[in-house]
Amino acid sequence: MKQRADQANQKSASYRGKAPYFRVRRSLFKKYLIFGISILLTSFIALSVTMYIFVNQYWEEQKKKSLLDNAHKVAEAITTYSYIIPSVHSLVIDDHSPVGITVGSISKSLDADILITDNKGVCLYCSENDDCIHKTRTFPSKVLLETTPGEYFSSGTLDGYYSDNRYTAGVPIVLESESSPSAFCYVTTKATFLSGLPVTFLHIFLTAAAVMLIIIIIFVAVMSYSMTKPLKQMSSAAKKFAVGDFSVRVNVTSDDEIGELANAFNYMADSLASSEGMRRSFISNVSHELKTPMTTIAGFIDGMLDGTIPPERHDHYMKIVSTEVKRLSRLVTSMLNLSRIDRGELKVNRQKFDMFSLIITILASYEQKIIARKLHITGLEDFRSIVVDADPDLMYQVVYNLIENAVKFTNEGGTIHFGVEETRYDVSISISNTGPGIPPEDIRYVFDRFYKTDKSRSIDKKGMGLGLFIAKTIMRLHGGDIYVDSRVNEFTTFTIRLPKTVQQNPEPERKQNQQFVEATVDNEIEE
Repeated sequence: MKQRADQANQKSASYRGKAPYFRVRRSLFKKYLIFGISILLTSFIALSVTMYIFVNQYWEEQKKKSLLDNAHKVAEAITTYSYIIPSVHSLVIDDHSPVGITVGSISKSLDADILITDNKGVCLYCSENDDCIHKTRTFPSKVLLETTPGEYFSSGTLDGYYSDNRYTAGVPIVLESESSPSAFCYVTTKATFLSGLPVTFLHIFLTAAAVMLIIIIIFVAVMSYSMTKPLKQMSSAAKKFAVGDFSVRVNVTSDDEIGELANAFNYMADSLASSEGMRRSFISNVSHELKTPMTTIAGFIDGMLDGTIPPERHDHYMKIVSTEVKRLSRLVTSMLNLSRIDRGELKVNRQKFDMFSLIITILASYEQKIIARKLHITGLEDFRSIVVDADPDLMYQVVYNLIENAVKFTNEGGTIHFGVEETRYDVSISISNTGPGIPPEDIRYVFDRFYKTDKSRSIDKKGMGLGLFIAKTIMRLHGGDIYVDSRVNEFTTFTIRLPKTVQQNPEPERKQNQQFVEATVDNEIEE
């Protein structure tokens, strides 16, 4: 039983793994195709029925007009001939008589039978000649009554007078010597629908409709396939993403919603690939940053314990060990803070303080590096007291990170410029530095987690690509923002905008905060 259950679970797992593909390949495509063909067939049937009814009515009207016109011609011919006969019963119609010639030509041209009856319904003449079976039958009295007022037309068997359905048109015959109908003329033809011109018309219609139906079915099939193909590609790509392969992209061949979805999918793939690359870089950087101080600490302590380091040098190396321990402590504390931000638990403790004093304090901590690299600081002479309502510790972290990056990436002998712009509602502080700049294709990523413009670590050897990401998050927690502008080999400018009015701490966006998981900072403060 257990073995059977395991086999069932394996089959179920295998099916679940293949289900999305089959659902796209067999289900969605089939639904599109069946739906499209169903609409086409329904439309075709509706059009065919409509055309059938229309042609039937049109053909019946044409038949009615033709049969009635010819019935009147026969009646007129008999009326004209009536002056030489005492009564209708004396009427003789043969192939050589005037009436016979008229009746014969009409019968042949219409492929119709012509009957002449008296007012009692007795058949006096039938164009079927020897084959006629109507001379022994009495015409239905109901039909005679309906014909008496003027004209009669119907389709059917005439109450069983004929064995098949026929179109029948009749008119009364009034002789010159009489005032009421003495006889009736009926012209009948088989009610074979769709003969003659309608048959040709319908044949053309059906042929064209069949060809169009085949073409449209092929078109629907191609369209359905083209719509489901990107979905299959996305399904296949998603499976590769699941195993860490982010190199697959979906071909975008249209500008419709499917194309927009494919573009969004490719954008997601680019983001995932970038995040994965930065994550790997982050793990490598964190491993290096943790390993280096721990190796240093272990080496110095072991040296003091085994006597390699003389006692008189212990104080010196203990200070180094203390520095490295504090560095590790800052890394761990930063990770904990980022975890709090991710959970939305970081609070902004607002208080009024002077941003100018904060900038001067941070610059003072970099005095030796600024002097050593012969950097020029400009713009501070235009500053005045800038009182803001914000969290001084968090703002210290933001400004410290920006100044640290400026000092780090400014070319030797270059310039770091500070600018301020104050409005009624907010204050903007910019920090610009000359140097290599940021490539245009990297501008969009500078505020992403783990991103480093110096991928070779030739300049930024300690950073882990989180400083600017954290800075942007802190600014958004304050209701402000941070921007970047740069030109390669010329300058880079970061601008922070901070509103003057006191706002409630906005809840961190979940979408942004998810990026803080397992993160740390790259702006360790030098002591």
